[in-house]
Amino acid sequence: MNCVLILEDGTTYHGKAYGKVGTVIGEVCYNTGMTGYQEIFSDPSYYQQIVVTTNVHIGNYGIKYDEQQSDSIKISGLVCKNFNEVQSRKLSDGSLNDYFIANNIVVISDVDSREIVLHVREKGAMNCIISSEELPSEELIKRLKEAPSMEGLELSSKVSTVEPYYAGEPTSTYKITVLDLGIKTNILNNFIKRDCYCKVFPAQSNAEELIAWKPDGYFISNGPGDPSAMPYALKTVQSILETGTPLFGICLGHQLLAQTIGAKTYKMHTGHRGLNHPVKNLITGKSEITSQNHGFCVDSDSISTELAEITHINLNDNTVEGIRLKGKKAFSVQYHPEAAPGPHDAEYLFDDFITLIKNK
Repeated sequence: MNCVLILEDGTTYHGKAYGKVGTVIGEVCYNTGMTGYQEIFSDPSYYQQIVVTTNVHIGNYGIKYDEQQSDSIKISGLVCKNFNEVQSRKLSDGSLNDYFIANNIVVISDVDSREIVLHVREKGAMNCIISSEELPSEELIKRLKEAPSMEGLELSSKVSTVEPYYAGEPTSTYKITVLDLGIKTNILNNFIKRDCYCKVFPAQSNAEELIAWKPDGYFISNGPGDPSAMPYALKTVQSILETGTPLFGICLGHQLLAQTIGAKTYKMHTGHRGLNHPVKNLITGKSEITSQNHGFCVDSDSISTELAEITHINLNDNTVEGIRLKGKKAFSVQYHPEAAPGPHDAEYLFDDFITLIKNK
């Protein structure tokens, strides 16, 4: 079956359809990782985004449900070069195509994904539409023009848990309150294996609910959307800081922590998404290879040196990758130390958080 991809600037690609027959709109973005496609597809931070994978083969090792990073696929659609219908892994739970059909995801393959990436790198992030339906291009372009930009969108409340839930064992040494803005499963796994019992709260929970559990530490998760469009979460983080209890934030949680000291965030030209982004720890002088997925960033010039220090920078473009607040037991990073997929160079940050709790 034929399929078409149209970018917001009118650039059009024709390919082959997989997954659900339908039409979908989202912000086009690309991931340069060569493995871990299932973890990428189920990462809530990709909500309302259409992912272009630069690795040539997608689907070759099928899917395995215990590798999901949330309860379902979170991307809006997929663009790839070669879509493999037959998987080679004996432990797989099924094919990627069946997985996409079950989750109502539209896929276009047999396109030059690297050409698309080069185009997006030059022109910047934009919306796009994929359709495997027999619709006139005029109708598709009309729908695309009506779609809102990612800038200004609040999306965390759409992917967050509806009700609080627990992760880990109640007899664990440490209690962690988690604000779920679109959390990945492996973040909770990293806390659990460090003897933590977590209570995960919905994105729009008020600070009083989180504080009432009397945790040893607070965690602010990753998630989708524009960090400047969620004043409710900013208010919650500000209230948490006033308790003096250790706080750790990742990705969107990092951006919110920066906002508590008046720092600004901005939408990046294309964002950082992949498994091999080099980051330098300015405290230790060491560099690490990191997993990343973000389209917004903290403006380094807006960070008050009296209130915070930059602890990590991206070695590709010198953007802010980590901060810690002065006079507070609070720090955050823009990238993903829990990986899944990706290298484990930055897992030490979870240990740093536990040390901060021990030394409280």
